Amino acid sequence: MQIKPLFLNLIAFLFVFTVFPVNGQEKDKTTNPLEPAKSFVSSHQTTNGGKQIKYTANASETYLKDASGEPVASIWSVAYTQDGLSDTTKRPVTFVFNGGPGSASVWLHMGMFGPEIVKIPSDANKDDGSAPYKTEENDLGVLDLTDLVFIDPVGTGYSRVIGKGETKDYYGLMEDANSVAKFIRQWITENNRWNSPKYIAGESYGTVRAATVANVLEGDGQNMAMNGIILISQCLDYAGSTSMHDNITSYITYLPSMAATAWYHKKAGEGLELDDFIEASRNFTYNQYIPALYRGSLLSSSEKNEIAERLTYFTGLNKEYILKSNLRILMPRFQKELLRDKGLAVGRLDGRFMGDEIDAYAEGPHLGDPSDYQISAAFTAALNHYYATTLKVKMDRPYVTSNDEIGNEWRFRPVSDKSYWEPSFLNVARKLAETQRRNPEMKVLVASGYFDLICPFFDAEYTFARNGIDRSNVTMTYYESGHMMYTHEPDRVKLANDIRTFFTH
Repeated sequence: MQIKPLFLNLIAFLFVFTVFPVNGQEKDKTTNPLEPAKSFVSSHQTTNGGKQIKYTANASETYLKDASGEPVASIWSVAYTQDGLSDTTKRPVTFVFNGGPGSASVWLHMGMFGPEIVKIPSDANKDDGSAPYKTEENDLGVLDLTDLVFIDPVGTGYSRVIGKGETKDYYGLMEDANSVAKFIRQWITENNRWNSPKYIAGESYGTVRAATVANVLEGDGQNMAMNGIILISQCLDYAGSTSMHDNITSYITYLPSMAATAWYHKKAGEGLELDDFIEASRNFTYNQYIPALYRGSLLSSSEKNEIAERLTYFTGLNKEYILKSNLRILMPRFQKELLRDKGLAVGRLDGRFMGDEIDAYAEGPHLGDPSDYQISAAFTAALNHYYATTLKVKMDRPYVTSNDEIGNEWRFRPVSDKSYWEPSFLNVARKLAETQRRNPEMKVLVASGYFDLICPFFDAEYTFARNGIDRSNVTMTYYESGHMMYTHEPDRVKLANDIRTFFTH
């Protein structure tokens, strides 16, 4: 008499786990057959450096495999390789990516390095508007000097986990670097480029990735040395690019960028050239501001008042406001306070941009970053249009330019779970220094924007003056723009020339 209830329970059990799996996504990944990696190949030509270059574009998926040989991740990349080469040992290849974490390579692809770029208002004085957006051939490109491979890390662009892969194996400092290094080795092997000169170009968190990937590539029994690294808006040491209470380093590194931005908006430095005003802010920071910050409440009233007056001179902010801030100005507050009288907030990625704020009394910008939302629609539309029309890409899912969920899940731990580690600001600068010592011929180009209020130029100077970095093979360049200096046309020209010099000297 017990058979019927047991039978019904078994049917119910099977129904629940068949129709309503515990994790539908995992079930799909293990039961759905994996399609072959997609590849879209096309032929093109362009003129760079006064030379006509015929090249092949290969927009494709590359499957990364686990130890058992099973595909677990799909990396999307677009490779531009020169046609007709008989000796690839003289043809460099450069791997390019942006940062985030969670950003696809759209910005460097459509803004600086790609064969076609999008045009947005250069002077940061208006929004990018709505489609259609203007694109044009990149006459300042470097395809005459190097092949280019644009990489979208897992979770960005078209890249994703597949099969039994899990995001936790890719969303982290070392996890991400290991997967990108694995892709680079695989691409180099498949394209017979082991003896080609090799470069990495990264922007923002992409500079963290660049330094870490270069370090990782030296190991695993497959030592691959880079000829050079391009760091655009570097942030190797997060202490200098994280504006928060009690982080004294950030008060130091951000001040000269505040001064530069105040000068740009005619709130400070009247009658002075930008370079002269910046140099004065450097001297004040090193010689007066740093000692004052470390003395803290031990400062006398007169000393505190003197520092406040100098901060007013450099930042354009009200002296009373600075005193109430205890001589410590958080960047989001500066963004809102500098042009509060006009109801505007300045951009974070680029202090030249201004956003019309609804709430004039908010502590910081509440509509987001105007230097982001005033250009992102153009970049997103331009890349998708370029993929569809020029590269003939047809995918069954959207191209994700920015994935905010990745940042929330990112694992910044620089060591394995078996190693002791206390949480601290991420710092991979010493990894770069170690790689330099093992590879002393590796060149480094560090490009910084004066109006970058998220990865400040003074932080680059501060970072590269410490951490054991050998500055003899490091070139520092500066631009009168922000985080993405190539959005300012005069600086796109300057950066292109600086990169060209980097490759040829």
